[in-house]
Amino acid sequence: MQPEVDILGISVKTFGVAFALAFIACGLVLARRLRELEKPVDWAYEIVFAALLGGVIGARGYFLIQNYSQVKHDLLGSIFSGSGLVWYGGAIGGAIGVILWMRWRKMLQLRMFDACATVLALGYAIGRIGCQISGDGDYGIRSSLPWAMGYPHGTVPTPAGVTVQPTPIYETLVMGLVAYFLWKLRDRVRPGVIIALYLVLSGLERFLVEFIRRNNEVFGGLTTPQLESLGLAAIGLLWLAYLLRAGGLSGLRAGPGAPRPTTA
Repeated sequence: MQPEVDILGISVKTFGVAFALAFIACGLVLARRLRELEKPVDWAYEIVFAALLGGVIGARGYFLIQNYSQVKHDLLGSIFSGSGLVWYGGAIGGAIGVILWMRWRKMLQLRMFDACATVLALGYAIGRIGCQISGDGDYGIRSSLPWAMGYPHGTVPTPAGVTVQPTPIYETLVMGLVAYFLWKLRDRVRPGVIIALYLVLSGLERFLVEFIRRNNEVFGGLTTPQLESLGLAAIGLLWLAYLLRAGGLSGLRAGPGAPRPTTA
């Protein structure tokens, strides 16, 4: 594990590097998609900035709410602390930021939600690489599997000799495949299908991986992320069910006015 590296005498957090690379990759993919949709490519930078700003605020705010009993004595200092970010808070904040941008640009359309869903899956996959390299505590429970590993030098180290489930690797692989799958579908299904599929697949992924992570159970033997994941997956399933009921399988396919499928 390598939580930080020295570059010209400056200590750089490896998670921060992965975080930055995730936003760069998302921006590039968004730019490609906007070009296909014949929209201004510069919008990609605006969307990424809106997601970044909303995501940081949401992730930090969610952490403060979850840990209010610990931070209430120094709330102002905790707000500007350099640690403590929660993924779902970032997702909610980022979504709000992007929706506000869409309203500003008068582009509150399902096709834009679809594009953002694809890059959200990609960004999550890359972000988990940062979790793995930095050993920030997102690893799983103790394990003796052949590929289990220890994080003795991580930001949140494991005890010497203890090996655990490398859950960040699992999430990177799964969500990377989800991102690729959604990208390939982008011109083959009607607007709204991709965002629905993203909600179902990402919710299912997080729900399952939580069984081998270290979060505390809060209700019915499930963790908070599992309950949140079930809610997101349910929304996606309801939307897909509505589309199927309205038009059957043909109701999921792209209409004649959709952009032509590409090979990339």
